[in-house]
Amino acid sequence: MSDFLHEMAGCLEAGKLVPYLGPGIWAREGDSAAPFPTDSESLAESLARRVAVPSRARKILSAAAQYIESQKHRKTLRKLLLETFSVPSPKLALHERLASLPQLPLIVDVWYDGALRAAFGSRSDWGEIQGVSQAEHPGSWTRAYRPDGTEAPLSEAARWGTVLYKPFGSVSPAAHFVISDSDLVEVLTEIDIQTPIPSVVQERRRGSRFLFIGCRFSSQTERTYARQILKRSSDRHWASLPGELSRNEERFLQEMRIERISLSQNELCETLFALSPALAGGLSERPRE
Repeated sequence: MSDFLHEMAGCLEAGKLVPYLGPGIWAREGDSAAPFPTDSESLAESLARRVAVPSRARKILSAAAQYIESQKHRKTLRKLLLETFSVPSPKLALHERLASLPQLPLIVDVWYDGALRAAFGSRSDWGEIQGVSQAEHPGSWTRAYRPDGTEAPLSEAARWGTVLYKPFGSVSPAAHFVISDSDLVEVLTEIDIQTPIPSVVQERRRGSRFLFIGCRFSSQTERTYARQILKRSSDRHWASLPGELSRNEERFLQEMRIERISLSQNELCETLFALSPALAGGLSERPRE
């Protein structure tokens, strides 16, 4: 068995592994198990099919969102995103397994769906922190929510067993979306000094190692967010990255000391959770209704 898997399992049992989930977790051999777009380009194209946007913005999510926000109002953009993600979606076994782990202080999820929230079900010792748009909440960077969807003060998050951090927002429970050019400019202007990142996230990442699953680092925004969320954590991390890497991705992995795992998402999860009786549970990476 590869040494990195035993090391990873040890970090997970000790509460020092942070799963960092991207929309690629839904990919299945080039197909998708999700009823919504599962990458930035396909989401941009989905928006452009419903509202005509300039050709130069049709495949660039932040630009397409900005055009709709500027020309049709923010309410129209929010309505389109609600329609896109407010659909019954399967919970992956990965979601359910992560939601069942008692020693998992922090999970980062950078897509807009609510599948992981649904996976927590009736569990009560967790909560969610979402990034919010300055256009809708001037002066605020985040909102916090309890398992029942009611809003909580950020100070309450320090008592949660698990914090689910959604830096770009989520469709549930209150439909926050950090998505347009103006949204991202506001955040990226401040993120280097960590202002948009909640203190509880900063504390729980300290000394932890991140495991990136379903993520790509092809755009500057993706790399910047990951780089800033990794600050003051461990100096070694892992990523399950299928396919060829771009030159920018290769440089980023090297810079951030992220070891690329050769195992597929399915193989990685099956093996990792089987290594310890505390984590075992027959994880099978398939959609569950």
